[in-house]
Order: sequence, then structure tokens, then C-alpha cells
Amino acid sequence: MDDERLSRVFAALADPTRRELVARLAVGDATVGELAEPFDMSLQAVSKHLKVLGDAGLVSQRRDAQRRPCHLESEVFDLASKWLERYRLQAEGRYQRLDRVLAELVDQTDAAPRSAARNQGAQAS
Repeated sequence: MDDERLSRVFAALADPTRRELVARLAVGDATVGELAEPFDMSLQAVSKHLKVLGDAGLVSQRRDAQRRPCHLESEVFDLASKWLERYRLQAEGRYQRLDRVLAELVDQTDAAPRSAARNQGAQAS
């Protein structure tokens, strides 16, 4: 996925109304009128949101007799997920290294009192 397209996807999903439209379309295809029902906005405003989603490749429309249902293009999410997964794996690797360092520090801290106690016991004898 090229950087420009990825930027359009994330920019499109930055708006809460568009995220709600995507959530609705995840359930199934719907017309602009059906998508607009829960919102207090005009069909034109919903259409503008759908255009942004369409430009990002997230939504498409097709002709079905008199209807023009909107369809969620889930492949775009696969591409965005792969991009995110790469950075999630890198972050996870850093956390695992940090966990190992912290575990070593705890082991060293726990070992210090035992060593001191042995030294005191040896001095007392």
C-alpha cells in the first residue's frame, strides 16, 4: 500500500461519523438513505462522508436496479492491518527486551540481600 493511499485511509477513519458509517457497512451493504437514518444530517452531508471513504478505497457503490448500495471494501483494512502489525511487532519486541532487563534487575536485587546475609553469617562465625 503506498503512503498516500495509507494516509487517505487513516484520514478518512479519523472522523467519528465516517467510522460509524464503516461500522454500519461492516454489517452489510446499505444505501445512502439507510446510512443517513441515524444521523442528524442531510443526505448530501452523508454522501460527502461516503465520498471521502470512497476516495480512500474503503467504500464502493454499485448499481442494483434503482438502488445504489454502498459496500465496504474490507481488503483495504487488510492492507492497513499489515502496516499496523509491522509496528506492533516491533513494539512487542522492545517490550520483551525491557521485560528481560527488568527481570535481570529483580534477580540482582533479590540476590543482593542473600549475599549480604551470607557475608554477615560468615563474619559472625
